[in-house]
Amino acid sequence: MKQLSFAFGRRTWRGLSFALLALLLAGGRPTAAQTPVAKYGALRVQGARILDGNNLPVSLAGNSLFWSNAGWGGEKYYNANVVGWLKNNWGATVVRAAMGVDEAGGYLENPAREKAKVKAVVDACVAAGLYVIIDWHSHSAEKHQAEAIAFFKEMATTYGSTPNVIYEIYNEPLQVSWSGVVKPYAQAVTNAIRAIDPDNLIVVGTPTWSQDVDVAAADPVAGTNIAYTLHFYAASHKNALRDKARAAISRGAALFVTEYGTCDASGGGAIDATSTKEWMDFMQLNKLSHCNWSINDKAEAASALVPGTNPGAAWADSYLTPSGRLVKGYIQGWNNAGTTSPGTTTPPPTTTPPPTSGTATKVEAESYQAMFGVQTETTTDVDGGRNVSYIDAGDWMAYTISVPAAGTYLLEFRVASLNGGGQISVEQNSGATKLGTVAVPRTGGWQTWTTISRTVTLSAGQQSIAIGVPAGGYNINWWSFAKTSARPALGGAQAPAETRASGIFPNPVRQQLHLVTQPGTAARVSVFNVRGQRVLSQELPAGSLPEATLSVEALAPGSYTVRVVEGSRTTTTRFVKE
Repeated sequence: MKQLSFAFGRRTWRGLSFALLALLLAGGRPTAAQTPVAKYGALRVQGARILDGNNLPVSLAGNSLFWSNAGWGGEKYYNANVVGWLKNNWGATVVRAAMGVDEAGGYLENPAREKAKVKAVVDACVAAGLYVIIDWHSHSAEKHQAEAIAFFKEMATTYGSTPNVIYEIYNEPLQVSWSGVVKPYAQAVTNAIRAIDPDNLIVVGTPTWSQDVDVAAADPVAGTNIAYTLHFYAASHKNALRDKARAAISRGAALFVTEYGTCDASGGGAIDATSTKEWMDFMQLNKLSHCNWSINDKAEAASALVPGTNPGAAWADSYLTPSGRLVKGYIQGWNNAGTTSPGTTTPPPTTTPPPTSGTATKVEAESYQAMFGVQTETTTDVDGGRNVSYIDAGDWMAYTISVPAAGTYLLEFRVASLNGGGQISVEQNSGATKLGTVAVPRTGGWQTWTTISRTVTLSAGQQSIAIGVPAGGYNINWWSFAKTSARPALGGAQAPAETRASGIFPNPVRQQLHLVTQPGTAARVSVFNVRGQRVLSQELPAGSLPEATLSVEALAPGSYTVRVVEGSRTTTTRFVKE
């Protein structure tokens, strides 16, 4: 029996007291949407279907990472930031960690290094409530059966008690015998896993680059909860491969598309959107789960990211390749009844029309182009619609707007907060430039709305504006901007508003980060990297100057978060180390 987690306010609770539950039902914040694993539970195979914990067919949609091999370029995306982005921005329900094995830079060269990459992804998926495929990414796995058995025994021992994990024990066998080569290997590895983990799903690769699923279905591996790998690349593989899949399904084999591409089998060529849709319709009809190849910035058609995409960045859709944009649309809409067409991504693009001078342009908060950590819900505010909710420190939302002329603009935010204490940070350049902050007051309820404002200076033209969250605990329904003759509000005499109002300056920083603190109050300062690891900490005693200095010279260049705890007050702000 697997231990299931339940999503509650975007935090995972393995137990919830009746007293706390009663308190929340009596007037606390409503629960967040369930994570995929909390919703579907432990997966199992029955005939040609993969069923969820409610005995209903389940079809997962998500992404495969690129080969993990050191020096191949894709390994930089094996981190929790990417997992969170795929969950929150794409709506992915499954992520595949493609651990390279016998090629240069792979597992056989350095087992500890490659296992660490896989575990980083698996741990992030478990924390996020996603399913995760542990893939032995090899074309010749039978040559290293002992190593595969040792690896999967360790994975089963570590993760076998969680329903999140799926074992893919052979990525793509070449044109070798099923009965004489692949099946004996698969049986041995399956038996080793089952001696430790009796029920998590096992996916078995099939000959001819995981296309001969019909051959495997005619001579299946013995055991329970076993599915077979089907791979396709839309520009190369058409109805003939679907016929092989139909034959396998008719023989009672469950299939899992652990890898597919929108281009040809080399990873290059043109995107074949027509063939991709035919495959999507086929997978929807047959309830097949699938992972797209791949989350990587390699300069090839199959990559979802444009070259040079920072693995720790806040990615808007402008970072996506044509394949990435096509696939994102399918994944986001996959479990919406009645559609398998890509359409536009959800939420839709947020480029606003240029406003006339003095006229406010309204931006719906849920129309972000990219975000991290937030959710949406139905609002009872005037005009109805949806609002952004579950806003916590460190979350953000990014929008693209068109500013008609450079100058001072009045920004208004429609907010609701049960207890107050939140902050809105208006930002650009992935948080590196801060235009100003505004405090969110207590309104007395999550659907009790008020409008707050501040002035900022904006340049002319189309640009990205982000709402950062130094301190959370509020909802946003919409925000607006209008040109005004008022001068921007300053947060202090020594530093501009965009730095002093955020509590830190300068930003970006090279050596010394200055912190604006409360006089006479002791403070604890912590700095975290993009993986959430604490890299610096400092205690500031009561009586310290209102501006403290933190040396960050030793930090590697990149994005960081600084958290300052002063009594009951906690502020969280992002900064960039140059």
